[in-house]
Amino acid sequence: MAQHDQLHRYLFENYAVRGELVTVSETWRRILENHDYPQPVKQILGELLVATSLLTATLKFAGDITVQLQGDGPLSLAVINGTHQQQMRGVARVKGAVPENATLKTLVGNGYLVITITPEEGERYQGVVGLEGDTLAACLEDYFMRSEQLPTRLFIRTGMANGEPAAGGMLLQVLPAQNAETSDFEHLATLTETIKAEELLELNARDVLWRLYHEEDVTLYDPQDVAFKCTCSRERCAGALKSLPEEEVDTILAEEGEIDMHCDYCGKHYLFNSMDIAEIRTNASPSDPQIH
Repeated sequence: MAQHDQLHRYLFENYAVRGELVTVSETWRRILENHDYPQPVKQILGELLVATSLLTATLKFAGDITVQLQGDGPLSLAVINGTHQQQMRGVARVKGAVPENATLKTLVGNGYLVITITPEEGERYQGVVGLEGDTLAACLEDYFMRSEQLPTRLFIRTGMANGEPAAGGMLLQVLPAQNAETSDFEHLATLTETIKAEELLELNARDVLWRLYHEEDVTLYDPQDVAFKCTCSRERCAGALKSLPEEEVDTILAEEGEIDMHCDYCGKHYLFNSMDIAEIRTNASPSDPQIH
C-alpha cells in the first residue's frame, strides 16, 4: 500500500542516472481546501505540486524554489512554492471561464513557465521558458535542456487513491559530471514511461521500482515527508503594513475601522485595528492573536 506525501530518491547502480518518486494527496488537498477552483485548475495545481517537489529535491543547497505558470488565458497564474524540506504551498488566479476539458494551453494561453530558485546563501536565479510542450512535464524537460544541459525526464500522473484525489510523479536525470550513455538513459526513460497512475498512487515505492526496473540494480533511499506549510504570519503582515505610506493605511482605517490582511495561500485573515497600527509604528509587536 502506498504511503502518500513522501518523496523517495533512488539510484541506478550500473548507470550514471538518478531518480525520484513522489506522491501527494493530503498536501494537494490542503492547497485546494480554501478555494473553489474549476477541476482543470485543480489538476494543473496537482501537476505543479508534483513537479515542484521533484525539482526541489534536485537542489543541492538549503533554500526554496517557486514554479509558476503565467499567461493571458483564463488561468492567469498558478504557482507552487517549495523548500528543500519539502514544505509546499500554492495558489491559482482564475480570470475567466474554464472549459471542463481545458488543456494546459487553453488554460494559460500565451504564457511562460517561470522557475525561481532562492538559496539561503548565494544568488537568486530565475529561468523562463515558453510553453512549447503540450504538458507541464514536457515544458519542464525543455527548461532542463536549455538551462541545465542535463538530460531529464518527468512523468506526472493524477488520479484517485483510497477515494481521494492524489497525484504523483517520477523524475530521471543524468548525474552531473557523469557520462551516461544516451541509449541507457532512453532505455530507463522508456521503462519509466510505462508507469500507470493507479500503480504510482496505490503501490509503495519499492513495488513501483520493482515493477519498472526489476532487471536493474536500484538503490532506494529513505523517504522525505512532503507537507503543506504556509509561511504567512502576523509579524510578516505587520512588516508589510509598516512599509506602506502612513496616509494610505490611515485612509483604510478611517473607511473600514480595521485592516483585514488575507493570505491567498492558506486562507488565514490577520486583523489590525488603530491600536495595532500605532504599536507597529512604534516598533512594538502587535499582541492581538491572529483571526482565522
